[in-house]
Amino acid sequence: MNLGDSPASTSLAHKKFTRSDYQSDSQNTFLLTPAMKRTLPSYCLVLWLFTAPPLAAQPDSSTATKLPEGINDRFLDPQLDPNEFVERFEREGREAYAARNAILKATGVRPGMRVADVGAGTGLFTVLFSGEVGDAGWVYAVDISPKLIEHIANKAQHAGIENITPVLCDEDSVNLPPESIDLVFVCDTYHHFEFPTKTTTSIYRALRPGGKLVVVDFIRDEATSPDWILGHVRAGKDVFCAEIESVGFERMQEPILDELEENYLVVFSKPEKLR
Repeated sequence: MNLGDSPASTSLAHKKFTRSDYQSDSQNTFLLTPAMKRTLPSYCLVLWLFTAPPLAAQPDSSTATKLPEGINDRFLDPQLDPNEFVERFEREGREAYAARNAILKATGVRPGMRVADVGAGTGLFTVLFSGEVGDAGWVYAVDISPKLIEHIANKAQHAGIENITPVLCDEDSVNLPPESIDLVFVCDTYHHFEFPTKTTTSIYRALRPGGKLVVVDFIRDEATSPDWILGHVRAGKDVFCAEIESVGFERMQEPILDELEENYLVVFSKPEKLR
């Protein structure tokens, strides 16, 4: 079925988008065509932005230990079932879920902010941020998985939420406009970055001067961490923080949350005066 002939009420989850469905601008960025825009809810225009991927991309030089092979393959699977990840991500046994309210408070989110939830997954924090920023703010749900992006779009539609825009990112860029965001949130996702320096640089560019980056990730300690973390998370907090600071961020604070035992939370800022 031609996307341009689809009724406006057609569920986004039943669409299959390909690069041929996009029109290119002068900067080689692919945007939704007018025909595609007519098929989506007006509040949920998916900024499905692509930049041309580098040929034969090589692992980022900032990778401290080897990234687990195929760490993101499951998220790119066209047969991915979002409900499987809802069951995994939105349950009391997951620390980030159980501590979600404390984490939200620690981010310092305020009404009117523009927030990017990078590695949005099933949209757990996306929806929480949506309520905090209110009608004057906006939330961009950024993820590498087309199926999870579709899930978030439909989740917002069904809940009547009008201040969320899903964004499909690339492996090395969050695909957000320069200086457009007040707060970037990355929860249990930084260790999935295949190109940490490039991806973090794209986050830095997307933040306005003075904007904040909040990172939540797993504590990795050779002596105390379980085997699955040692095998899944390529490096610990000190390495990740050094990588983030290397692109220009300043470490602001590391609030200690009683609700977090397996994870840490670090707040960075983009300097008011650019270097």
